[in-house]
Amino acid sequence: MTPVLLLAAEKESAQVTDWAARIGWVVGLALFVALVYWLMREGWKWRGTLQGDLPELPVTPDETGPERLTMSGRYHGSTTAGQWLDRIVAHGLGTRSRAELTLTDAGLDVVRPGASDFFVPAAQLREARLDKGIAGKVLTEGGLLVVTWEHGDRLIDSGFRADHAAEHNEWVETINSMIETNSREGAER
Repeated sequence: MTPVLLLAAEKESAQVTDWAARIGWVVGLALFVALVYWLMREGWKWRGTLQGDLPELPVTPDETGPERLTMSGRYHGSTTAGQWLDRIVAHGLGTRSRAELTLTDAGLDVVRPGASDFFVPAAQLREARLDKGIAGKVLTEGGLLVVTWEHGDRLIDSGFRADHAAEHNEWVETINSMIETNSREGAER
């Protein structure tokens, strides 16, 4: 027999797949992902518990008056005013969703399909501005409409993004002029 045939006869092919090890790694990775998800969910619930002192959100009154502005877009969340990473999750304020905003003389009505709606009375509006980020959502400068409002003893920033971002400037001007008018009327009383 030639030396080449002897070498070929002695070689065995390597085992291609160790299925037991592969299944073990997949199961271990799945358990790790499940653990991380569970921890994130518990953290969300814990944050909601810490914010349990936040009163129930106001509901839209029966009579709101004529519409000043309407907008459709996205609600990106609410935070403690001035602290764009301190997300508020109590009463569903941490749930991102589509949103339909309506501004009337009575206040700001936020209708969110699939999430809880809320209403901000005009007397509780404090400021409207353009910003670039809020709790996990960062956009270009001025890409986010942020409305600051008072609820209980807290100031809250709520972030919205219109389907047509050009609408943001009109919202800022209108809300801020409403606030100035309300504060002047309050001072005259």
